[in-house]
Amino acid sequence: MLIKKMLFVILTFVTAISFAACSDDENTTSPTPTEKANVLVVHASPDAPGVDLLVDNTVAGTNLTFPNNTGYLSVNAGTRNVKVNVTGTSTTVIQANLNLVANKNYSVFAVNQVSAIEPLVFEDDLITPASGKAHVRFIHLSPNAPAVNITLTDGTIVFGNVAFKGSVNFTPLNAGIYNLQVRDAATNQTVVLELPNINLQAGKIYTVFAKGLLGGTGVQELGAQIIVNK
Repeated sequence: MLIKKMLFVILTFVTAISFAACSDDENTTSPTPTEKANVLVVHASPDAPGVDLLVDNTVAGTNLTFPNNTGYLSVNAGTRNVKVNVTGTSTTVIQANLNLVANKNYSVFAVNQVSAIEPLVFEDDLITPASGKAHVRFIHLSPNAPAVNITLTDGTIVFGNVAFKGSVNFTPLNAGIYNLQVRDAATNQTVVLELPNINLQAGKIYTVFAKGLLGGTGVQELGAQIIVNK
């Protein structure tokens, strides 16, 4: 009889411990991970100095110079205050509040000449291209250049009539090496820029943007820049 009572007490004690442990597990919650978005910043203002990037007043990148970019930065989703300051100073040349959706990708271009510098924001569709294809987007960011066509060397238009700050969404093209030209869209005859040996690899995603100034020299010379988004 004594043994039975002892067993009963032990079982009751074990049951109580188990119940308490289960209750503690139910009341303990893991912290919710912070949702993120990805933001790529591009310095596309041909006569602007190097800049620092601040997100919610925290430095996210320093001394970004024309025509370079930060690559994608992981940033907390939600409404974020983004500032572009002249490198090493508190002089803000661009400020914008961006509503960043979790798991989305964005590109922010600092565009125009420095006296009128402004942000240009895109949501980037980075869906994987079909087999044998690359995705290419074109953005016209040369402030004093006319509307342009991007063509093959025979004049075939790939992207047509794109004006300053205009863009063409990511477009599937066959992978391969292209010799392209930038032509004045008014007639499609005047070639303002040659873009030889553009290598588009299958499965890759690219942004090509017109940079610099028509008649510019040195780093400000009219040209094109390619970003590999993915």
